Amino acid sequence: MPYDVVVIGGGNAALCAAITAAEAGARVIILEAAPRPYRGGNSRHTRNFRCMHHGPLGPLTDSYSEDEYIADLLKVTGGKTDEALARIAIRGSERALPWMQAHGVHFQPSLSGTLSLGRTNAFFMGGGKALVNAYYRTAEALGVKVLYEAPVAHLSLAGGRIEEVVFEQMGQSHRLRPRSVIVASGGFQADTDWLARAWGPAAKNFLIRGTPYNRGAVLADLIEQGAETVGDPTQCHAVAIDGRAPKFDGGIVTRLDCVPFSIVVNNSAQRFYDEGEDVWPKRYAIWGRLVAAQPGQVAYAIIDSRSLDLFMPSVFPPVSANSIEELAEKLGLPPAELRATVDGFNANCGDTSGFRPTELDGVATNGITPPKTNWARPITEPPFYGYSLRTGVTFTYLGLKVTARAQCSTADGPIENLWAAGETMAGSILGQGYLAGFGMTIGTVFGRIAGKEAAAHAA
Repeated sequence: MPYDVVVIGGGNAALCAAITAAEAGARVIILEAAPRPYRGGNSRHTRNFRCMHHGPLGPLTDSYSEDEYIADLLKVTGGKTDEALARIAIRGSERALPWMQAHGVHFQPSLSGTLSLGRTNAFFMGGGKALVNAYYRTAEALGVKVLYEAPVAHLSLAGGRIEEVVFEQMGQSHRLRPRSVIVASGGFQADTDWLARAWGPAAKNFLIRGTPYNRGAVLADLIEQGAETVGDPTQCHAVAIDGRAPKFDGGIVTRLDCVPFSIVVNNSAQRFYDEGEDVWPKRYAIWGRLVAAQPGQVAYAIIDSRSLDLFMPSVFPPVSANSIEELAEKLGLPPAELRATVDGFNANCGDTSGFRPTELDGVATNGITPPKTNWARPITEPPFYGYSLRTGVTFTYLGLKVTARAQCSTADGPIENLWAAGETMAGSILGQGYLAGFGMTIGTVFGRIAGKEAAAHAA
């Protein structure tokens, strides 16, 4: 059977594109590199998406304006964003939420803890796996064909259009000649050799939070053929995760949210950054890069018993001890140095009566470098707890440059029948940093745009 639209990838962006194209009347096939139990890419591990809204919407409270949303984004990216594309994603998010509900996604109230996202982020009931499964059911009901364990090996680009899609399945090579192609196959983070070429040897110590199937093969193939790219290969969505997480696919449960209530030290037991700089959803994504810059790409978060229940727990229990020295021994840190760091921090904590764990409270240190500008309470109440931190890469920002219509191009002009959505093109919007839930926003909005445009072209 000939297909009008080939969608490469099987996560949120790919599914939104496939559903939209199928509803427009196109014959659609999805080529997913992963086996069926692992379908869905990084979207399996998500929990929420960030949504603009005027007044309460679904599970969201109050309102979250376009101007506040863009200000939050510009703050975390340091202004390194394509604001026009970012505003398309932001504006589209408000329309996306009811669309998601109409296509099988259910929402729940925001999770408790330090995330405090009830106004800005809509949480999926059942998490990302439930969202992915709902979309697959919807897509298949619309007649979308899905092939698993079908990695794309080559897109034949000639004369300003994709002539052929070559993919592998069951040891055999197959070829399709669709009218339209949508690339939604993620970044290159699971190719650790590529990461090391970009970052240097330190990248070999990084952990990959998501799917091991996002190796950037289609991205590399298109780059080699002259597709225009955007983004820095050393920029990525990288967070501090539990150092005991697996090399691949540890997911959201390995993320550590304890940093604002801790001191974070390197393997010499020295602090190196302000742990209380901002509320966690706006700053958590900087900590992957901070840890990456430390010796051995490892750090340690130290808290006391008062802070243990203030954050979302990791899947792994913390290391515990009745003294700072004992904790240092268990973590492999120099005991005298950790004791000196903790004592120095404690001595520079001031009045803590205004401590408020869910908002910026101004409870800060005095006369210490680096400072801690919020939530600075002495670490004095045993037992003491420690977590090892490693850099966990979610997705990379080097990607395909797209227009407002999600269309790709070469230096010679637009590629007539090629669109991109999701992590494959997120670098068009994210130059650096990350805002909680924004990856799902980009994937949902631009997936729908790509699906609409690809179907219209095919027709």
